[in-house]
Amino acid sequence: MFFWAATAVVGFLLPFGFPLSLTVFGPYRVGGNKSMSQMDPAQNEASENSNSSKKVIKSDAEWRRILTTEQYCILRKKGTEQPYTGVYNDHFEKGLYKCAGCGQVLFSSETKYPSHCGWPAFYDVEKAERVVCRIDRSYGMIRTEVLCSRCGGHLGHVFQDGPSPTGLRYCINSAAMIFEPSPPQNPQSR
Repeated sequence: MFFWAATAVVGFLLPFGFPLSLTVFGPYRVGGNKSMSQMDPAQNEASENSNSSKKVIKSDAEWRRILTTEQYCILRKKGTEQPYTGVYNDHFEKGLYKCAGCGQVLFSSETKYPSHCGWPAFYDVEKAERVVCRIDRSYGMIRTEVLCSRCGGHLGHVFQDGPSPTGLRYCINSAAMIFEPSPPQNPQSR
C-alpha cells in the first residue's frame, strides 16, 4: 500500500520537549507490500515457520510477570524510552533484533543505521509480515505505529525520512527488542 505523508513542525513543544508535528497521510510504502487490511493487528498473522505463526495472547498479569517494568510500559502500554538512553541506540554488532515480548525476529543489523534520532533505527524489517503498521493519533500527532504481528507489542514508529533503498526510518525502542548476535564465522582453512 502506498500513501503519502507530509510533516510540519509547529512552533511550540510538547511537555516532553519534542516539537509537535502534524502528519497528513498519502502515498508512501510502509513495511513492504502491506495492504490496508494488514494495518490492523487483529487481521495480520505472522506466517514464517522459523517464527511460529500462532499469535501470542497473554493476560495483563502474565505480561507483567514475564516483562521488565520498562518492557511492559513500552510493549503493552505504548510507552517510549527517553532518547539516547536505549542499549541498542549506538549498537552495531552483527545479528538479529527480536521482539522482547514473543521472540519473533523483527530486524537485522544489516538494515540498522545511525540516524541520530535517539532510538535504534532501521530502514527495513526482516520480513514485512512480522510487523503491523497502523495510524497512531496520540499526543496531538498523526504517526504510523509499528507493532509486532505475533504478540501485538508496541515497538515504535516508522517515518518517511530514512535512507535508500526504502526511504523509511523504523524508530524502535531498545526495550522492545532483544538482540541475538550472529554466530562467529569459522576462518577458512588455508
